[in-house]
Amino acid sequence: MKITRLTTLVVPPRWLFLKIETDEGITGWGEPVVEGRAHSVAAVVEELADYLVGRDPRNVEDLWTVMYRGGFYRGGPLHMSAIAGIDQALWDIKGKALGVSVSELLGGRVRERIRVYSWIGGDRPADTASAARAAVARGFSAVKMNASEELQFVDSHAKVDAVLANMAAVRDAVGRNIGIGVDFHGRVHKPMAKILIKELEAYQPMFIEEPVLSENYEALKELAPLSCAPIALGERLYSRWDFKRILAEGYVDIIQPDTSHAGGITETRKIASMAEAYDVALALHCPLGPIALAACLQLDGVCYNAFIQEQSLGIHYNQGNDLLDYISNREVFKYEDGFVAIPNGPGLGIEINEEYVLEQARVGHRWRNPIWRHADGSVAEW
Repeated sequence: MKITRLTTLVVPPRWLFLKIETDEGITGWGEPVVEGRAHSVAAVVEELADYLVGRDPRNVEDLWTVMYRGGFYRGGPLHMSAIAGIDQALWDIKGKALGVSVSELLGGRVRERIRVYSWIGGDRPADTASAARAAVARGFSAVKMNASEELQFVDSHAKVDAVLANMAAVRDAVGRNIGIGVDFHGRVHKPMAKILIKELEAYQPMFIEEPVLSENYEALKELAPLSCAPIALGERLYSRWDFKRILAEGYVDIIQPDTSHAGGITETRKIASMAEAYDVALALHCPLGPIALAACLQLDGVCYNAFIQEQSLGIHYNQGNDLLDYISNREVFKYEDGFVAIPNGPGLGIEINEEYVLEQARVGHRWRNPIWRHADGSVAEW
């Protein structure tokens, strides 16, 4: 079997899909994207195609190594996201060729389903309590919210009070037994993170995500002892080498690599295994489309330390198109009692509605995240 073509398709609301074709008529799908940089990643995929066309797609490990090591300069969001989507599609092809799921190829499942959580917003201003109540009514047992609007390095107690009021409203709305993940989103700098982490204790968060930016990871040695909740991060780390120092220093309880950013299924599996050796949990990052989610679920099926899965159904970014629009077998992502089953079909286990993908690719998108500014006019972290 030989790879004959790689085709990228920019589709709304903010995704990039990849189709890899072979001379035996088997196609694989991946989702290589950096949110807000879809066209940049598509360009990297096109460059990497030079290493792939004419090669056997089933040699996944070798092709991954060529894409990573063959170009001398390596790593970072664009390169690793391009590799990620290609890798997903290669696993999809291999599973389809053998008639088994990717999780079967990876050694077989350790679980049949995994808990999922629902996003409830939290950006400026949103009725998160109502959204949380609605999510619980739909069967979710966990939700996640952005903690705050923009925060200066040192900000006012009024901003802190607003965060706490929002969290209190959500906790009151859902009760004590629903998990609430609180995402600082890298918006919070160390001085304010010290305050918020302590103040949030009364509301029993399920975890606190990205309490500081990953590049400021050294601050975790001060922040982790203050926290009553597990510390989570990893969506802006892209390889096992990025995660190595985070795990070795022991200040993170949950890692959140993204299978569309961190080198795909091949690399994320290795990152998860590294984390398991440190007794660190896995909660794969995935506010993206159906291909990315399917790849995550195949990994959730085989990674013992996976405990919950992010998913984007109804997320506030999905305007115009949503998670289920691009697949024909929508039942594969049916959520029951706060869980979703690991897809059991061949490859990634989803059937892409290619006609609709092509139609929406003619629409495309140029999604960009908002640019926020502080009251003094300086740029704020989003």
